[in-house]
Amino acid sequence: MNMMKLSSLGTLRNGMNFGRTAIKNGYKIIGVADFANHVFPDLRSLNQIDSSVVSSDDLLKAGDILFVRSNGNKNLVGRSLFIKNIFEPICYSGFCIALRPDRGLICPEYLFYALRAPYCRRQYSYSQQTNITNLSQTVLGAVEVPIPKYATQVKLAKLFTDIDVKIELNTRIYSELESMAKTLYDYWFVQFDFPDENGRPYRTSGGAMEWNEKLKRKIPKGWKAGNLSNIANITMGQSPAGKSYNDSGEGITFYQGRTDFGIRFPTPRIYTTAPTRFAKKGDILLSVRAPVGALNIALEDCCIGRGLAALNSKIGSQLHLLYTLYGFQRYFSVMDGNGTTFGSITKDGLFEIKIAIPKSTQLDAFEKIVYQIERDIQFIEKETRELESLRDWLLPMLMNGQAVILDTDDRAHSKRITQDKTYYNQQFEKWLQNQGLAARGEVDLDTLRAIFDSMDDDDK
Repeated sequence: MNMMKLSSLGTLRNGMNFGRTAIKNGYKIIGVADFANHVFPDLRSLNQIDSSVVSSDDLLKAGDILFVRSNGNKNLVGRSLFIKNIFEPICYSGFCIALRPDRGLICPEYLFYALRAPYCRRQYSYSQQTNITNLSQTVLGAVEVPIPKYATQVKLAKLFTDIDVKIELNTRIYSELESMAKTLYDYWFVQFDFPDENGRPYRTSGGAMEWNEKLKRKIPKGWKAGNLSNIANITMGQSPAGKSYNDSGEGITFYQGRTDFGIRFPTPRIYTTAPTRFAKKGDILLSVRAPVGALNIALEDCCIGRGLAALNSKIGSQLHLLYTLYGFQRYFSVMDGNGTTFGSITKDGLFEIKIAIPKSTQLDAFEKIVYQIERDIQFIEKETRELESLRDWLLPMLMNGQAVILDTDDRAHSKRITQDKTYYNQQFEKWLQNQGLAARGEVDLDTLRAIFDSMDDDDK
């Protein structure tokens, strides 16, 4: 396979610098905070900048690839986004570098995924154990990229794009589901319009309200005032000795902070043989250090470090507790900007958050409705993780030639034609199971068979 330097495959350009006075309605702008773990930027959530300070050269086009150039968190340097569809003027900040691929030389989508594969990524990414802490055009331009035939580039690009488009769709569905649950929580436990005995909104329909001196507001008759510690068992994290950490699975899963958080569940990465503070399976994990308020749910018993707290309900409604914590986000954001170098919330500050405690009838009804939503959210999380696992497993294999996608005509003489069909199907299904894949249509089944057919028996 031919190799070419990135500098010969397109043009590189640093993003624009601007002052605070330029932050106003105008053109949308992508900054480092918009990368996260995305493949495609969420164009709906971007900040805006005064259009008069933006030149035409600063605007992105479909097919551009954007990199994090510089950031205080060195592990973010080298992260990338692909600009897939763009229907409005969008620029990018000076902490980013844009690559505009030459479409006459290379398929932009292929180039994006090639640059995310381990072989290329280790040439420019701090997180891949390089010494690069600030990414420059010189460093990026020197990256060597494997260049297969153009038809192969298109096939690989389609495969990985299809996977990531499905992941993006899952993320949007998750956001809509969570928004539904948050809206229901707000109606019932903030506006107090839970259904009364006749199914009508309680407060709006004239339900009895009583002034509560502790909360300095009216609450439904029969509800109580209390603190978060009255409805939740709270465990503040404590980090074990650093020498006990390992990534080989020895001991118990350890989460220091929100670094490993996912949509709903964290991803195990670090373990400890000397755990100190514990979270139980199903506990809510709350980030108590910047950014304060991020939430996940523990998939297993685990150890938590000082960046987290673990909570479970004392009153039998874990989902009410979860969405109560979501409702505290405005308060948590104040903790993030409390004048310290790094925002945080103390044990006392967390335990003493004031709340209105509902009757069990409202808690039970809320739990029953939101359980169905939460079940769908958790299914989406599982599906998304399987797709990410498939993508991350296939990426290096297909990019280094260990596996290939064969043409239909080439597969006419493949093993699945000549082998006993029953035996072949059994082997193929076993391979899918070993990779943790569920053939539900997100990735074309024929493409998966093509990859399977091209592999050596040892790799299967």
